[in-house]
Order: sequence, then structure tokens, then C-alpha cells
Amino acid sequence: MKKIYMIFTGGTISMKLDNTSHSVKPALSAEEIMQNFLGPDFTQDTEVIEFSEIPSPSMTPDMMLEISHMIKRIIREEDPLGFIVVHGTDTLEETAFFLDTSIETDLPIVLTGSMKSSSDLGFDGVNNLVSSILVVRSPLSKGRGVLVVMNDQINAASEVTKSNTLSLDTFKSLDYGPVGIVDNKEVLYHRLVTIVRNKVQIDSIIHNVHLIKACAGQDSLMLNYLIEQGANGFVIEALGRGNVPPLMIEGIQKALDNNIPVVIASRCPSGRTLDSYGYVGGGKFLTDIGCIMSTSLNGQKARILLMLALSKSKEHNFLKSLFTI
Repeated sequence: MKKIYMIFTGGTISMKLDNTSHSVKPALSAEEIMQNFLGPDFTQDTEVIEFSEIPSPSMTPDMMLEISHMIKRIIREEDPLGFIVVHGTDTLEETAFFLDTSIETDLPIVLTGSMKSSSDLGFDGVNNLVSSILVVRSPLSKGRGVLVVMNDQINAASEVTKSNTLSLDTFKSLDYGPVGIVDNKEVLYHRLVTIVRNKVQIDSIIHNVHLIKACAGQDSLMLNYLIEQGANGFVIEALGRGNVPPLMIEGIQKALDNNIPVVIASRCPSGRTLDSYGYVGGGKFLTDIGCIMSTSLNGQKARILLMLALSKSKEHNFLKSLFTI
């Protein structure tokens, strides 16, 4: 029997209410979650890997790389049915995008987690685990890239984002909608993924890549400081279609003059960046001086892609080719 490898990293799904501190803390191991909440119908073809027991904010790109290497090794050495990475929701979309960008396989890879702890009324972790197992078991899930399965919705890692701090349906593909659903234990797909980027096969990643949010009156102080500290790249969550306050131009130009790539995302939750505006600080002005538009990627995903890409090359046209869709 082919196995589904369940890689547990921690997150709210493994937490319980601590009566002393009156807060939610890590408490359950991966085996306890599987044994306590899932019956034999959903554990017979699974193998649990306890990767970590950390809350989502403790996840790092180095750990994402380690998970990527682990999945690749299992694919080479075993004959898996697929993978489920159980993850805290705060950085889930970044890990999902990292794996989607760094792993070349037709096998289903699903990320899931829980918005509520096991102590909460309406604990959603069990349903999300069951739905994820059903998605991996479905032959229809092959060749669809990395998927995020939460609240019976199936979203593509390249498109999904966490949209709400509390709602069970927080994971949404704001521009495109889900690629499918799980309904009455049936996996149904509505469409293919809209955007498919080239994979970046890597053995290591480049650190010191920074994400900066633009706001009214923002200047170059932060950019200049980070350049002095040895920054390797910048992603700027710009205004609107990809525009920045003029006071940021000095720092952006300084980065480019020092051969430090600058990628322009948008702080808007939906829509793509485009170099439409030619005024000082406008998107066309920025691309003319050497910045790269992230197109549909939000800031956190653009940073992940830049970190992966810089491990291969910092050549402008190479980087631009990865972001331009």
C-alpha cells in the first residue's frame, strides 16, 4: 500500500488551553493528534513524521528548505502516494509557496492546519486533516502543484493567502477563487491553476532579503540602513499598482547601484502590479531604473521567490523571467 507521509510541524492544531496562563500553547504530539482524532479509515495509509512542534511564527526559510529536501528524498527512495504538511496558519502560505516553487513532482502535496485549538468549541483541525487525506488520495489531485486544504476548500499555493485573523475560511485565492472543494468526502475540482511559474531547484537559500511596506511619506532610512548591513535583496510592498513615495527613490537607487535586486509588490490584498505610471516613484519609473514587478505575488511570496532565485543568480533578466508571467 502506498503511503501518505504526514509531516507535522506544529501550529494551532497541536495546541490546547493552558489553565495556568489562560492561553493556548503547544500540547499534542503528531501521534496523539492522529490517534485521538482520526479513525482507522484515515490512518491506515499514513506515516507520521514529527518534524517539529513549533508555532507558525517560528517557521523559517531554512526549515522550509529542510522540508523540501525531505520530500524530495522520500520521492527518490520510496513510492509515496503524496504528502501532507501540517502547519500553523500564520506562515502556511509561505511554506506552501516555497515547496511549490522548489519541488518538481506530479504527486499531491497538501498543506493544512487549524484556526482553532483542540480546546476550542468547533475545533476545525479534524475536518481539515480528513479533507487533506481525501485530496491526496484522489487521482484528480496529481499534477496540480502544492495545494492548501482548509475549511473544505482547495486552493493553489501560488494563489492563496491568509485573509482574516479568525475566520475558518481565512485561506482565499482573492483574485481567482478556489481550485476545488471537498464535499461529502468527494474531491471536486473546478479549474486548473491560473499561473504556473518555473521551478527553482536549490540546495541552499540566500538570506538577508528584506520585505518593506511603503506608506505615505515613507523615506529611504530603512533601505539605506539595510544596505549598510549587507542586504542581498529587497521586496517593497508598494502602493496601488506598484508605486512608491518619492523619498524612497534614493534608497532604491542606492540598492540598484550596489547590484541589490529590488522587487515591487503591492500592499493591496488583491490585483497585480504593473508599471503603468511614469511619474517619479511610479511603476514605470521604477522599472526604468531597474526594479522588477512581482506581478501577482504578494510581498511575502515575492520575498520567498527572491530568496530562492538569488541562490541561482542575481542577473536581472533571470530574476525578471521568474517574476514576469
